[in-house]
Amino acid sequence: MDEEVKLFRHAMRGVRRLPPSDRTAAHAPRPPPGARQREADDREVIASLLTEPDPDGLEHGETLQFRAPGVQDGVLRRLRRGHYRIERDLDLHGMNRAQAQHAVSVFLADCAARDQRCVRIVHGKGNRSPNSGPVLKRLLDGWLRRRRDVLAYCSARPVDGGSGAIYVLLRAA
Repeated sequence: MDEEVKLFRHAMRGVRRLPPSDRTAAHAPRPPPGARQREADDREVIASLLTEPDPDGLEHGETLQFRAPGVQDGVLRRLRRGHYRIERDLDLHGMNRAQAQHAVSVFLADCAARDQRCVRIVHGKGNRSPNSGPVLKRLLDGWLRRRRDVLAYCSARPVDGGSGAIYVLLRAA
């Protein structure tokens, strides 16, 4: 070991130490990674939820049903029959339009973050709505149709709320 130290000192003979510099390091530390695309997608979804649904795209019957392009008929059939396990519920009873929009947006974003794929949203049958029928049901139909993370949805079976609730199948994160 002493031999290595002697060799090092011999090699460093005549070398002067540089004075300290006030310059910053050439490679500044990188900022922590962030999910910018996901944040942009969430902002886009919230912005789209703030617009009214297209009345022509709404289903006016007793039951709701939708499947995104590319989703097989069998997936929607299994969803209608209750073959998927419901992982979480959201009840919109007593909420107004703005509260319901916000609740749905936050709920679905949280479900995506937790990798929950099949959920139930209870919107009610509109029995207390004066002459206009189920307002939240129609609005929810429009909101969900515009979301990219929704693969399919349909009215629930009678045991799970019937035409007053829907099953929603979400895209895997």
